[in-house]
Amino acid sequence: MRSVTKRFPGVVANDDVSIDFLPGEIHVLLGENGAGKSTLIGMLAGMQQPDSGEIQVKGKPVRIGSPRESLDLGIGTVFQHVLLVPTLTVIENLMLGGPRWRLLDRAPVLKRFKELSDLLGVTLDPDAQVGRLALGEQQQVEIMRALWRGENVLILDEPTSMLTPLGVRDLGEVMKRLRDKGVAIIFITHKLAEAYEFGDRISVLRLGRFAGQLDKARLKSLTEAQITDEVLRLMFGGQKADSRDAETLLGRGGHLKRVPKADRSKPPILVAKDISTVADRGECPLSGVSFELWPGEVLGIAGVDGNGQKHLAEFLAGQRPAASGSLLYDGHDLTHEGVAARRRRGFRYITDERLGEGTVGAFSVATNLVMKEIGAPPLWQQGISRWNLIHGQARDTIKRHDIRTPSERTPIGRLSGGNIQKALLARELNGASRLVIFNKPTYGLDLHNIRLARDRIAECAERGLATVLISTELDELLELSDRIAVMFRGRLTGIVPNEGNAERRIGLLMTGAEAA
Repeated sequence: MRSVTKRFPGVVANDDVSIDFLPGEIHVLLGENGAGKSTLIGMLAGMQQPDSGEIQVKGKPVRIGSPRESLDLGIGTVFQHVLLVPTLTVIENLMLGGPRWRLLDRAPVLKRFKELSDLLGVTLDPDAQVGRLALGEQQQVEIMRALWRGENVLILDEPTSMLTPLGVRDLGEVMKRLRDKGVAIIFITHKLAEAYEFGDRISVLRLGRFAGQLDKARLKSLTEAQITDEVLRLMFGGQKADSRDAETLLGRGGHLKRVPKADRSKPPILVAKDISTVADRGECPLSGVSFELWPGEVLGIAGVDGNGQKHLAEFLAGQRPAASGSLLYDGHDLTHEGVAARRRRGFRYITDERLGEGTVGAFSVATNLVMKEIGAPPLWQQGISRWNLIHGQARDTIKRHDIRTPSERTPIGRLSGGNIQKALLARELNGASRLVIFNKPTYGLDLHNIRLARDRIAECAERGLATVLISTELDELLELSDRIAVMFRGRLTGIVPNEGNAERRIGLLMTGAEAA
């Protein structure tokens, strides 16, 4: 990429960026949200085109006008979220996007499938339905799809955010195998420990510009602590970072960092007993889930994503009915109460789907901040919206919670993920909150916003709120949770006190081990 610039209304996403991606190298790309990583990757993937500058492939200038053209150039991209069709087989997913007039000829297709299986060192059934594969296996299919038309460049956008520690190690072996075959790998991550372990080169973007780089020779000459200091310097422009930023960046939050507040000599405020749910095709239902929760306690929920965590969050929030079992809150049976009734009792839910479920992207920040109070006084009077009050309250909230937005009237979908999350937290965590369900609260956030979100969770516990924290980040659970329950195939396989060898025991339970 040579002097590449990309502008959007009101913002320069990439500003005169020049960067090389070399064959046979794992090139790690780091940067805060808004640093320009997604835009840069979008241009290489053919999702958008630069306003100025030049992209070269094998020394020749190219215009990547579409995702198909990107694939034809041998550039494959694996995005954060799985884009496979769960009802189709592995082979059918790999063939999607091919010429519609060409019938599926299994012989050459299976030959290419075997070539990639051998290259990646994986064993998959080509006729397996994708929706029935484990998340790590689905990711292997995604990588196959990205390499299907060529093996020049592989872009991996936050690929480890949904994997177990074992899955991360397996992915690392796959990347190294591809690198040794001459593939140029662009690896985007927020975790410096992964960059340090897998990367041959580390580049940092800051505020849309290329901030600096650590090449292979320099990486070998520096200690892990020195690399961390240098990356933090590049990411923050020489400003002194918070003392906890290094731990967060390394993904090594350690054990519980706050004094536990829960008094277990008193009765629990929430009792879930033998909860089961009914699932649609491709979902994992709950099966006999039981646990207790005390005021001031953070109960962490660990496990590979897709093992029933979504059903648990939606059931607790009142969005999904139970097929069997009971839920008692402060002695009251809430099993069949819905969202509104539970919200009146102080239940709050911060969803992992910030846009779509948590907010309406086309609506203003101000409207989204009062979305769950529509019709209630004093912001509404006899069905009439009092917009002066709504906008005034929104401006106060934006200032108090440091929500970075041009105005309270800006559509919330135009904000970064971190600022949308700030708005969600501001809306949900108020004086009436008594029990909060967080579903992957830091997923996809940058370093600064991860720290802000974790601080808000700790603050909830300090205020005496009962908290359920669902996360795929084990260091996050170890930093914040009093106890950690592990989900596997819709069941709670165990609840581990956050002490001593908790990390090892949790790792065993995540694999479905009966005893840890």
